[in-house]
Order: sequence, then C-alpha cells, then structure tokens
Amino acid sequence: MSLWRQFLFVVALVSISGATTLFGQSQPLSDRVVAYQIDATYHPANHSLDATETLTYTNKTGQPLDTFPFHLYLNAFQPKSTFMREDQISGTRDLGSGFRWKSEYFGEDKVKSFVVEGMGDLTSQIQFIAPDDGNPDDRTVFQVKLPKPIPPNGTVTFKIAFHDQFPQVVARSGYKRDFILGGQWFPKVGVWWHGAWNCHQYHNTTEFFADFGTYDVNLTLPSNFNVGATGVQTAEKANSDGTKTLTFHAQDVIDFAWTADPHTKIVESEVNLSTGPVKIRMLMQPGHMASAPRYLQALKGTMKLFDEWYGPYPYPQITVVDPPHGGGAAGGMEYPTFITADTTWWMSKAILEPEVVVAHEYGHQYWYAMVATNEFEDAWLDEGINSYSEVKVMSALYGRNTSTINSRIGTVGDGSVQRLSYLSAADLDPISRKAWQFASYGSYGGVTYGKTATMLRTLQHFIGKDTVQKALRVYFMKYRFQHPDGQDFMNTVSQVAGQNLDWYWSQAVNGTQILDYGILSAESLPTDWYEKNPPPEKKGVTMYRDYVTVHRLGDFILPVTLQVKFDDGETIRAQWDGQDRWHRFVWEKKAKLVSAEIDPDHAIYLDRDRFNNSWTAKPNTRATQKVSFYLMYMKQWLAMAIAWLA
Repeated sequence: MSLWRQFLFVVALVSISGATTLFGQSQPLSDRVVAYQIDATYHPANHSLDATETLTYTNKTGQPLDTFPFHLYLNAFQPKSTFMREDQISGTRDLGSGFRWKSEYFGEDKVKSFVVEGMGDLTSQIQFIAPDDGNPDDRTVFQVKLPKPIPPNGTVTFKIAFHDQFPQVVARSGYKRDFILGGQWFPKVGVWWHGAWNCHQYHNTTEFFADFGTYDVNLTLPSNFNVGATGVQTAEKANSDGTKTLTFHAQDVIDFAWTADPHTKIVESEVNLSTGPVKIRMLMQPGHMASAPRYLQALKGTMKLFDEWYGPYPYPQITVVDPPHGGGAAGGMEYPTFITADTTWWMSKAILEPEVVVAHEYGHQYWYAMVATNEFEDAWLDEGINSYSEVKVMSALYGRNTSTINSRIGTVGDGSVQRLSYLSAADLDPISRKAWQFASYGSYGGVTYGKTATMLRTLQHFIGKDTVQKALRVYFMKYRFQHPDGQDFMNTVSQVAGQNLDWYWSQAVNGTQILDYGILSAESLPTDWYEKNPPPEKKGVTMYRDYVTVHRLGDFILPVTLQVKFDDGETIRAQWDGQDRWHRFVWEKKAKLVSAEIDPDHAIYLDRDRFNNSWTAKPNTRATQKVSFYLMYMKQWLAMAIAWLA
C-alpha cells in the first residue's frame, strides 16, 4: 500500500467511543504508560540484531518509583535458564521429552549500555534477579535502581543499546533458514500491578504481560526481505548498501513483533467490520499457497463474529504470518495486530487445523492484546476464554460436530477436542493456578485451555448461552485497554447473570473437584409383589414402583437433570440438587422404566465420564450399535490425539 493510500485509509477510519482508531484519534484508547522508539538492524547471515531503544515511562502508579525491572525474554534460550530447566521436567508445546540441546538453540538479548536521561550511564547497576525460583543462572529479568525516584505522574527516559542473537526457533521466536520471527526481542519494562512490580521470569509454560503504549520502530535489513509487523508501515527508505529501512507505528498496544523472509508471497485483502474496513496482510510460504484462501475465509469469519459478539477491533490492519516447513514452533502465536498461522503443503481439506489456528490466534487480539491480563498469573483469562470463543466461532463457521475434522470416515468438533484435552489432567491443577506452577505442561494446556473452555460451555447450561455471551461482551468492553484479574471476570459474569455464582467458581475455577454423575441402579417392581398368586404382569394394567438411583461419584457438586422414559411413551424430567452422594427417585405408574439418563441435553461438558450417565432396560446388542460405539471410541481417541498435538 502506498503512503498516499495509507493516508486515505487512516483518514477514512471511523470513531469508536468518541475516539478515532489508531491515528488522529481525539484521545488515546489506553493509558499509554510506555513509549518505545527502536532503531534495529537485522543481520540475516548470523541471525543477529543490533539496536538502540529509547523508552519513555510515565509513572501512573501514584507513588515514587526508584527501581525498574525489565524482561530479557530471549535469554530463556540458554541451557541453564529456568525455561530449559522446566522443560526437562515437564516439556512444552514445542519441545518434546526427547529434546536435546544444540548450539543453534542459543538465544540472547544482551544489554550493551543502559543510560537514564538526566541520571547518566547506569549499565554497571544492572542486577539480574530470579523472583520466581531464585535460579542464579537465569537471565530473563534484570532490575536497575535509579539514583533518585520518579515522582507520581513524572516521566523517565531510558536509552538502551542491545544485541540480539536469535535462536533456531524452538518457541515463539527465532529463525528457520531465511525466515525470522522477531518476538519478545527487546528489553521490556515490567508492569506495576496490584501495588507492586510484576516482572516474572520466562517459564516454559508462561507467556507475557506488558503495559499499553506506543511503538515507533525502524527496522533495517536486506532489501529482498518481505516484512510484516505490529501496527502499520509508515515509510520505506532504500539504502546504498543494498538494505532498506522500514518504519512502523503502533499505538494503544502492549507489544511489537515482526517477521522477515525473502521467499514469502504477499496476499492482501480486507474485511468490513462495524468500524469500517480493516486491511488483511498475509505473508505466505510459496509451498503453502493452497492454504491462503482457507486462512482468509477463517479470518474474515472470525473477525466478523468477534465484532458482533464482543466488540470492535480498533486497529486498521491485521497481519498473518505463515511459517515455513520445519518452523512450526513459530506457528500459532499472537502479538498485537499480528498473528502466526500453521499449515503444511499436504494439509487435507478434511483437517481444519489452518482454520482453527487462525480463529484462535485472532481471538487473542481481544483476550490478550486488548484485555491485557497477566498471562503469568491468570493464563486462563486469555487462553481459556479464547479457547471457548474459538469453539463458538468454529462451530458457527464450520459446524458444531465438524469443526476440527470433517471427512467421510469421521467428524470431530472443536468442543470435543477441548473437553478431551481437559479430561487428561482433570484433577491435577485448578484453572486459577499460576502458569509456571502447574504439575506439567500437559496439565497447563489441558486445564488452562481445555478446562476453561469446557467450564464456560457448562456454565451456559445454568445461566444461558446468551447470558454468557453478553457477559463476555460486557467484560471486554469494560476492561479493554486495562489489566483485569480473575476476580474481575468472575464478578462481571455473576453481575450480568444476576446471581451469585461463587458456588460454581469455587469448584470450577479455584478447585480441582472432579465432576462425575452416574446412574447407580434402575428397576421396575410390581406393587403387588407380596401377593401369593399375583396376576401376570400386563402392560398398561400392572402397577409398578419404578426406582432410579443417581450417584455423585466426584466431589464437584451441581444440580443435575434426570430424564426417564416409560413403556407407555411418557417422558419425565426430574431435578436433583446433587448435594448428597446419591438420591433415589420413585414413581408409581402402570408403566415400566425403559431408560434413564442424567444430563439428557448433554450440556454438562465438565462431566468426566459420560458413559455412566445412562441406563436402558434392554441393551441394544445389534451389530450396528456395537459399530457405532467403536466408531465413537475411535473418534474420541482421535480427538485426544489432536488435542495433544495442538
């Protein structure tokens, strides 16, 4: 897009809540605590970068600050880091149990100088800290104490020179051949949150947390590289040495990421939302062009649904990056206005992985990039709410039972995948656990993503699907461009629902109780059983006492519905509060029990074992029934495999 077209595009943007989006707005959308100006030069020959960073920090904490912590995320890719230590114990989404260290995996973000305007060179005052585990070899957080404090509402300007060595991508940042993903690549100040600095180490199960602000980034690299980045490109300059310098601007965002690759093909489109047109810019690998239409279809559909369900997307552009073959560790990642996708050259149309990844990563624009929760401590508020949203989007776009696999030999819905991923670690950790404190990466993934999604889907049964959707919209609109916590979310849902939901949150979010209800027994006994010569039982004539005993096998307590059917065609639904361990229902009717089922609407998705939810008087042993059962079993096994791979 030419500079003139960019100008016209920006001018055409409409206002949101009285403020024009991104450029020329009458007032900021966020508090803009930080302002980053970065001049960087990328050296593709050795995958390194040299840069200077000017960070202006506005003290909006209400108290003087004299100590400032910073993240150096790239230092996680070192053999003695906490990230790598934890990976050896529990693994990550990208590094399997058989992972072996190679020198190519080394990454580094090295501060060469640290100058504070008006206070001088404080490079010698840099002190590495490990606030979470005390690891003396971890270099992902440092702090500097200033000679004098910054008063409330005062500003301080840091001038930092740094050198990056990117790793061969193993998690979220790095290179693969000529491809580079610049994620978490610059010294980033921590967040003053809940009355203290929040600046955690980079763990193998944690993502990120940062304040809102503005970014002006100049990136110099060879002229044949195609580049994508957070925000929008505002200028391009050709240099005499065969390089080019691209200028990017973004505001009211919490981070800045970029990608470069000389081989990508640019695909552009746009989508019309309630705020006007949003430009879509995709950087596709040549061998993956068959997935480009699939990415676009999923992205446009997702953007429209989020706009309708939750609220406006206030930025003029979204960039989608397609990683190369072998660079999958760079796929499935999110940054403000910038996401990475995932596919292969052989991707079948029956497997909707490209669509799922795009839908999920775009969702992060809301639950991570705008509602900027603390992903170290409340990962579920982003990943979990986003997984729930993903299930809704994929169901709406591709069908409830066909949104992950849709082939002639079988179908799998995204909701089933999320539920099954939770079942693998249902009782290990609560949803509210801090991200780095989970028992394993499998538990972190199964609980944070799968259980949260399943928990919210189950909540729909009690307060209504429309109420949950309304609560999410209220939550988004209230807390966008802020840093809410878990209690803020739960309070919002309870308020919108008009009822106290603490009984649910205490078990589903803050507890590890297992939800499992089953049919313990069922039988129909003639009421004249005591007579010496009772008449033969006759349908519609003999009086029966029908018993159904329901059993709470787990510790999770909630009300359940029992549906029973009789041989006279009548169907009855009864309610049980689930408080006791068991309850017996009794009916006297001239009819025998045919079947009994707990949760007949199949809406309590948290129920760990659905096979014990039903009983029938005459089990169907026909071959077709057996085949159906085995197919269902295979389908669930396949869904679990997909969940594990995801």
